Amino acid sequence: MTPQQTLENWQEADRTVRNGLSAPGTAPREKTFGMTGMEVFEAIFAGELPAPPIGETMDFVPVHMEPGIAIFQGRPQLRHYNPLGTVHGGWFCTLLDSALGCAVHTTLPAGMGYTTLELKVNMLRPLTDAVPLVRAEGKVIHAGRQVATAEGRIVGPDGRLYAHATTTCMIFDHSGK
Repeated sequence: MTPQQTLENWQEADRTVRNGLSAPGTAPREKTFGMTGMEVFEAIFAGELPAPPIGETMDFVPVHMEPGIAIFQGRPQLRHYNPLGTVHGGWFCTLLDSALGCAVHTTLPAGMGYTTLELKVNMLRPLTDAVPLVRAEGKVIHAGRQVATAEGRIVGPDGRLYAHATTTCMIFDHSGK
C-alpha cells in the first residue's frame, strides 16, 4: 500500500469513528464499573457511552481496540505547537499514554481499573501539521493481577516513526469490594 493509500484509509477511519461517537463527556461510574474494558470501548464506538473529552481537546480518536491492542489516530495542528514551531511533546505523550493505557484497559475484567504509574517517551523527530494524521499503536507486553506494561509507537501514513514509548500501569479493584 502506498503512503497516499494509507492516508486515505486513515482519513476514512477517522470520519467513520468521529461520526459514530457521541458528544464528549463522562459516563456514570456505576455503569462503567460493571463493564469489562472491551465492553467500555465497544459502547464508546457504538455511541452508547460519551467520547472521552481529552480526544476533543487534543484532536485524536480511538480507531481500533482488541484485547491487548489500542490504536488512536491524531491530527497534529498549529494549536498543538510549542514556541519552536513543532508539535509540543505533551501532545506526543498524551496520545501515547492514551494508546498504551487503553491497550491495558482492554484486558481488564469488569470492576477493575488502572492508572499510569510510569510513562517513558522517546521523541525521534519533530511533528508538524504538514503530517495530516498519525497513529499511536499501543500493545500490552504483560498484564498481571496488579501491574501491566505496554509499549507503543507513533507513526505517520508513510511509515515514519515519530516516537515510541513504554508504560507501567497499576491495576486496582474499582468495584469497591
